[in-house]
Amino acid sequence: MIKLSTKGRYGTRLMLYLAKAYSQGKKSVVLKDVSQEEGISLRYLEQIIIPLKFANLVKSIRGAGGGYSLTRKPSEIKLIDILEALEGPCALVDCVIDKNFCNRLPRCATYEIWKEASMVLEDYFSKVTLQTLLDICEKKNKGKRKFN
Repeated sequence: MIKLSTKGRYGTRLMLYLAKAYSQGKKSVVLKDVSQEEGISLRYLEQIIIPLKFANLVKSIRGAGGGYSLTRKPSEIKLIDILEALEGPCALVDCVIDKNFCNRLPRCATYEIWKEASMVLEDYFSKVTLQTLLDICEKKNKGKRKFN
């Protein structure tokens, strides 16, 4: 079965956490808070945040009140951006990305299937934004009352 790694899944949760903070007007979030709220190791979050910074999806803020924040609005960050930063290109098999990966490509019938399926996934992930995920969270939490 084809699966996302924990890096892709946890990175998406991290980005959703930052999107929630953004929508609440918070300037930044410390990874320690994300770790506690999401149940993800702080060390792992520290590793995940690096490629997200390189992809210009998050920025770090230094000093008192520092931490991390999104570089753009949640509606402008697509799930494909997050997954490609953390997992690499959206392709089910290597030959979809690298035509020289396999010498069977000119006569390979399955290549067409893998290529089409990869395009469907990429298209879907390109349509989902962090705002989409925020909206889903809101719907899932609607009607649930919080008890202190």
